[in-house]
Amino acid sequence: MDINRIRSETPGCASKVHLNNAGASLMTAAVMQTVKDYIDLEGSMGGYEAQAASQQAIQSAYQSIATLLNTKSRNIAFTENATAAFAQALSAIPFSKGDVILTTRNDYSSNQIQFLSLKKRYGVEVLRAPDVAGGGVDVAAMADLIREQKPKLVCVTQVPTNSGLIQDVATIGAVCQEAGALYLVDACQSVGQLPIDVVEFGCDFLSATSRKFLRGPRGCGFLYVSDRVLEEGYEPLFIDMHGANWASANDYEAFDTAVRFENWEFNWGLVLGTAAAADYATNIGLSHIADRVKLLTDKLRSSLDGISAVKVLHHGDHLCGIVTCAIDGFDPAQIVATLRAQNINTSSQGRVYAVLDYDDLGVDSSLRISPHYYNTDEEIEQVVSALREITRP
Repeated sequence: MDINRIRSETPGCASKVHLNNAGASLMTAAVMQTVKDYIDLEGSMGGYEAQAASQQAIQSAYQSIATLLNTKSRNIAFTENATAAFAQALSAIPFSKGDVILTTRNDYSSNQIQFLSLKKRYGVEVLRAPDVAGGGVDVAAMADLIREQKPKLVCVTQVPTNSGLIQDVATIGAVCQEAGALYLVDACQSVGQLPIDVVEFGCDFLSATSRKFLRGPRGCGFLYVSDRVLEEGYEPLFIDMHGANWASANDYEAFDTAVRFENWEFNWGLVLGTAAAADYATNIGLSHIADRVKLLTDKLRSSLDGISAVKVLHHGDHLCGIVTCAIDGFDPAQIVATLRAQNINTSSQGRVYAVLDYDDLGVDSSLRISPHYYNTDEEIEQVVSALREITRP
């Protein structure tokens, strides 16, 4: 991996130490130019006309995401963001009172809220599998719950937003397939930093975003939809004319691809930018990216352990590019501001981002540092040095 070349292709690296990739990564110049070119095209000829003139590139975008996930273009739907993709998948499942949604204690907060909304509206039961001692879902316990409870839906966030844990979505998927349970994987924080294989995962849906580790633009996400889901006729609750034809006065026909999960209106420039980001990551190689991210975050965790005021919140063998820590006597939001004044980008999280995990850990907020492969050892040392200085008694 030629880090100098990659950094030269990332304009933001020239002025920022960007360690907020779990929020939104720095885009490459090529991704930015792709979006700009499409907006210029719209400005020169009109929105609908630009879409018509760009059909070949738009169709190629579906294949770019399909290649990233090891699937076919017909199984990909574009959405406005990862939460919209997740919600489209949830809305396709005809829940009834007493149905079980089985999830983990580490699933993303928006997902947890949506589960509870379904509980309030339809009377579904929300079960959370226990964690193992080191953190992350107890896969064996979850497998037992799948067999015993026969859930209507199993949902797992592969990489929680608050910890860097990597949950074993593939083993859970095998149990779901054996039991016939629908399986939804949230890959919002894993797409772009880890190899993703929907066949290996055995999932029926997988939701993701462009803006995080994939290094695409904000305002675009995507949803993988399995052949099983398409063949069995699942479709979003509020399907529109982009996903179906109004066949007669009282009937419509859903399209036979994942496009049925899309809506009519799109910012196609962001879709093309997302495809450019996916191609860039694929060309580098996701296994190479994952290896480098692990090297950087291992260095970061061990260095932070040497600062007395800093408590790294998660350790373990299966961690990736998100490091969260509590800092004794300091408000993480203020530290974010102080670091930003030094051109170092990080983020902070409150308890509402991870109620169960943070209550277990006895913290109400954290500083989140999330390196990516284009970061350097020197940048890791820079943020550690800054934190050491900020927290000096």
